[in-house]
Amino acid sequence: MKKNDVFTVTITDMDEEGAGIGKLDGYTWFIKDTVIGDEVEAGAMKMKKTYGFARLIRVITPSSARTEPKCPVARQCGGCQFQAMAYDKQLLFKENKIKNALQRIGGVKNVETLMEPILGMEHPWRYRNKAQFPIGLDKNGKIVAGFYAGHTHCIIPQEDCLLGVEENPKILEIVRKFMEEYRIRPYDEDTHTGLVRHVLIRKGFHTGEIMVCLVINGKKLPAAEKLLEALLTVPGMTSISINRNQEKTNVIMGQEIVHLYGNGYITDWIGDVKYQISPLSFYQVNPVQTEKLYATALEYAGLTGNEVVWDLYCGIGTISLFLAKKAKMVYGVEIVPQAIADANANARLNGMENTEFFVGKAEEVLPEQFEKHQIYADVIVVDPPRKGCDEKCLETMVKMQPEKIVYVSCNPATLGRDVKYLTDAGYEVKRVRGCDMFAWGGHVETVALLVKKR
Repeated sequence: MKKNDVFTVTITDMDEEGAGIGKLDGYTWFIKDTVIGDEVEAGAMKMKKTYGFARLIRVITPSSARTEPKCPVARQCGGCQFQAMAYDKQLLFKENKIKNALQRIGGVKNVETLMEPILGMEHPWRYRNKAQFPIGLDKNGKIVAGFYAGHTHCIIPQEDCLLGVEENPKILEIVRKFMEEYRIRPYDEDTHTGLVRHVLIRKGFHTGEIMVCLVINGKKLPAAEKLLEALLTVPGMTSISINRNQEKTNVIMGQEIVHLYGNGYITDWIGDVKYQISPLSFYQVNPVQTEKLYATALEYAGLTGNEVVWDLYCGIGTISLFLAKKAKMVYGVEIVPQAIADANANARLNGMENTEFFVGKAEEVLPEQFEKHQIYADVIVVDPPRKGCDEKCLETMVKMQPEKIVYVSCNPATLGRDVKYLTDAGYEVKRVRGCDMFAWGGHVETVALLVKKR
């Protein structure tokens, strides 16, 4: 097989980025825009020793899982990788991904009996409370907002993403017209010139409060009062700010925020816990599913009011405060200082005095507090980034011998790896449940309960 050769293959699996996977004579092909069950004709593009990448030429026999994407730019945009796949089939795919990781990597033998039905969405559209739109120029020199095409920094114009809130297109139109009227140029990555890099929009689903933050390559925004005047016509507008990012970087946000209107944050609720959210706050993007995810974690923790709980990688204290309603004491650990400041503010906002938060790496703070200050744990809740837990952190968790470990994971593979470590160290997986936080995308959250073996 060589480049541009055409072949026929049946798609039997998909990767996290939504590419279909098919095998031909023992060789693995990754083919974008295909779904499990499709029989397709494809053209070879790039080949390695054991796998290659091909382009879809045509679907010969469509899969029963195939559906027509609702978004007109679904194929070009790098956001929704699964829009060609029916939602119920996506849920099945994600559930199987969790099962396979726990079986193959985690060595868990009775996964089928432990797995509870995945928590899907009743209405899997308009669920994102946050969007970051890059601003640029099209080939005609017109200002556009949208999303990057997959693995590129080429902007696909799309102001009304169907996962985002309905206010997004109106806000982007206001920003675009303001930039055109006052001749403000969008940022150019190649030349490091131009001013407006991104527009960040957040909305509190329960409060209706809206935040707009312009990320700029400069110190100030010309005619800012005119932009405020226009944005304040949007119902719910609560916070308007600029974020200074003058670095040559792919990182969207800089560290300096200048508030132009409001207190610099919006508020929202998860269950009966209230949170303040600033432009730099980490806050789950799907509030409907977040409530289900945290309720599951709380249920698995089985708190009676007498427990000391550690919440590792706690962010702005979202899970911590959920747990604090039912625990004797909750300790949270997070490496980002601003997140811990937000966590303390959120604890005060809810009148919770049974929480304490530490800034630092979980793998450093946990051993120090356990070994030097003898702070123990009845329950440890861990919600690490995609790379999973540091081994030093896992080692200390085992030393502390909590009765329960509730592991909230955004990556089934690293969940499987860490579960293997914990089960080898004397813990047993008792319950597992997936939660679909990212409908039409490849990621899935999982909650797993591990209990100390007797």
